[in-house]
Amino acid sequence: MKLLATILIAAGLPSFISIAAPARAAASEPKGQITILYDAFGTDPSMTKDWGFSALVEIAGKRILFDTGNDAEIFAANVKAKGIDLKTLDFVVLSHRHSDHMAGLSYVLSVNPTVKIYAPKEAFGIYGSSLPSSFYRKDETLSPETRYYGGAPPQIMKFGAAWRGVNFELIDKTTEIAPGMTLLALVSDAVGTKELKELSLAINTPDGMVLVVGCSHPGIEKIVEAAVAINPKIHLIAGGFHLVVAPDDAIAKIVATLKDTYKVERIAPGHCTGEPTFAALKKAFGDRYIYAGLGTTVALGANAGSDMRRGERPALQQDDLNTYRRLARREDPFGILQARRSRTKASQL
Repeated sequence: MKLLATILIAAGLPSFISIAAPARAAASEPKGQITILYDAFGTDPSMTKDWGFSALVEIAGKRILFDTGNDAEIFAANVKAKGIDLKTLDFVVLSHRHSDHMAGLSYVLSVNPTVKIYAPKEAFGIYGSSLPSSFYRKDETLSPETRYYGGAPPQIMKFGAAWRGVNFELIDKTTEIAPGMTLLALVSDAVGTKELKELSLAINTPDGMVLVVGCSHPGIEKIVEAAVAINPKIHLIAGGFHLVVAPDDAIAKIVATLKDTYKVERIAPGHCTGEPTFAALKKAFGDRYIYAGLGTTVALGANAGSDMRRGERPALQQDDLNTYRRLARREDPFGILQARRSRTKASQL
C-alpha cells in the first residue's frame, strides 16, 4: 500500500510542480514602475515641489535611484512621504553634474553610505577622476623646486571627489551595468553646456525599451537614437527633455521625430521638458501621454495606463524665468543667456 501511494505521489508530482511553479514565478515577479520623487509640478500635497529631478525605478528585481534632486532636505522629505527605503537600493545613477540633479546625494549617503553610484567620467569632475601625468607639458631646464611634484610626477594623477570614500563608478562610454540595463553616455554640443557629459538609463524589457533621462542636454533625439541601436522599439520615455525655452518650431520638430520617426509608444515628460512641450506632446500622443508629476507612480508594461491630469499654464511666468536665470549663471544650461545675447545683437542691427 505504501509502495502504491509512493508511485501515485511520484506520478502526480510533475503535474503539481507545473502548476505551482508558474504561480511562484508570478508572485516573485516585481511590479515595474517609476515613482517621481522630485519635480516642480505635481498634485501630491504631502510632497514639496522644487526645480530638479529624481525618480525611483523599480524593474526586473532592481531598485534604481535616478538623480537626487536640487535640495537634500526637500529630497529627504519627499522620499519619506512616499515611504521609500533607500537602504535597499541596488544602485544610484547621477545623470550629470548639475546641482538640481545631485544635491540630494548627501542624504542618500547618510542612509546608505556604501551604495554604488554611477556617474559620468569627466577629466576634472566632482565625482573624482584621474589623468596620466603626460597631459601637461614639462620643462626639464627648471629647478626641481619650481616643477610639479619636483619633476617626478606619478604616472597617474588622481583627483578627489566632492564626497570622500564614496563607491563611485565613473562611466565614459555606453555600458551595460546589469542584464538588459544600459547607461547611454553622450556629450552635449549645445551652447552653454558644451562638453557636458550625461548618462541616460535604457532598460530593455519584453515590451520594448524603457528610457529614463535626466535633462537630455545632448539632445533627446540623440539619446533615443542611441537607445534604438539596442532595441528599435521604444516603449516609454520618462524624464526631462531640455526644451524649457525652446521655440515652437524646434518643439514641433522634436515631437514629430519622437512620434513619427522613432514610433515612441508612450511618453512621460517632466522636469526641464517645458510647459509648451508638455502641451505639444499631449496633443501629439493623446492617451499615450502619461502624467508624471511629483509623487506620481508610472506603471511599466503593456497595460500601463495613462493619466491626463496635467494642466498646462501659460508658457512661462516671471518667477519661472527668474529661477531659470539663476540656474543659468554658470553654464547657461537652458541657453537663456545665449538667446538674450542674440536678441540684443539683433536689436542693434
